Amino acid sequence: MDFSVKKLASDAGVFFTRAVQFTEEKLGQAEKTELDAHFENLLSRADSTKNWTEKILRQTEVLLQPNPSARIEEFLYEKLDRKIPSRITNGELLGQYMIDAASEFGPGTPYGSTLIKVGEAQRRLGAADRDFIQSSMINFLTPLRNFLEGDWKTISRERRLLENRRLDLDASKTRLRKAKAAEAKAAATPDFQETRPRNYVLSASASALWSEEVTKAEQELRVAQTEFDRQAEVTRLLLEGISSTHTNHLRCLHEFVEAQATYYAQCYQYTVDLQKLLGRFPGAFVGNTNTQVPSSGVSPSAATIPVVPAVAGPCNPSTSSLTFTEVSPPSSGTRRARVLYDYDAADSSELELLADELITVYSLPGMDSDWLMGEKGNKKGKVPVTYLELLN
Repeated sequence: MDFSVKKLASDAGVFFTRAVQFTEEKLGQAEKTELDAHFENLLSRADSTKNWTEKILRQTEVLLQPNPSARIEEFLYEKLDRKIPSRITNGELLGQYMIDAASEFGPGTPYGSTLIKVGEAQRRLGAADRDFIQSSMINFLTPLRNFLEGDWKTISRERRLLENRRLDLDASKTRLRKAKAAEAKAAATPDFQETRPRNYVLSASASALWSEEVTKAEQELRVAQTEFDRQAEVTRLLLEGISSTHTNHLRCLHEFVEAQATYYAQCYQYTVDLQKLLGRFPGAFVGNTNTQVPSSGVSPSAATIPVVPAVAGPCNPSTSSLTFTEVSPPSSGTRRARVLYDYDAADSSELELLADELITVYSLPGMDSDWLMGEKGNKKGKVPVTYLELLN
């Protein structure tokens, strides 16, 4: 019990001495040991690394999981050291809704069949999103979080210890300086002509006491200087390790970019395949020849493309013997259209399209409602309706 009380009293004395030294430094009443410029640069670099790593980590988490409630839930599971439950992605959920809707509307209907195709594509997009999130969590976010929760905590602890060693060192310097000043004053006080011997004896005794105090303060200063130098070296080695941290984070950043490139390439391929699939799906969009473009509030692309309905009954033998590309365009009914997306022709009867180019389109009897004839330059062929925006 006595030992604990003595230790508590000693710790309280050290804390009080550091507090006094810190206060006097802030008030400009005490000198402060300054670190060298290289050490200060290492400290500044470490602080910048910590601050920007935190910001990058938090914003990447927002990118991967925009829902703040889900992020809080994952954080709680992580702190409780429990496994985070598997969560379906938004794309997978949307795809499942579309497939369920198709089952109710009828998978044999044009709308139902299209819902199934789009729903399957959305599920693939959602699965790609899930893979991207998992890859980014493991290869990018985990190393950043390990640095903040591991290396940086060690650096912060050693920096606090270094600051305490510096306060002890400066307090020792202040104590020695005051002791020397008191010793000099006491040594100058005795008057050998003093008629009262008692005053002279007291003055000489005080000079001896201050001399002993100076010796003790010098010893404490040497100990404090040794501990400060040792702690400064430990802290410096940890701060220089930030370079290795940057190298590790650079590798993780490359892996994040690779995962992101793979994810977007998959998404692009899935959507292009879906576009082509919908462009060849018969009867998915039925043209309405009576539809008029509203005068305002609706863009031209929102209007239904007018097409000529297929002629009922048997085909004219003379017409069926000709291919669509051999039929001359009608004298009236041609329109200008802008291409919305790139389209690769499946065979010689189709026209290859590039996004944003202008072509002339028209309908021919007997053509499927999802296709129009298109011309650009000396080339002509079938083009899918869904890839066009009529301009006039």
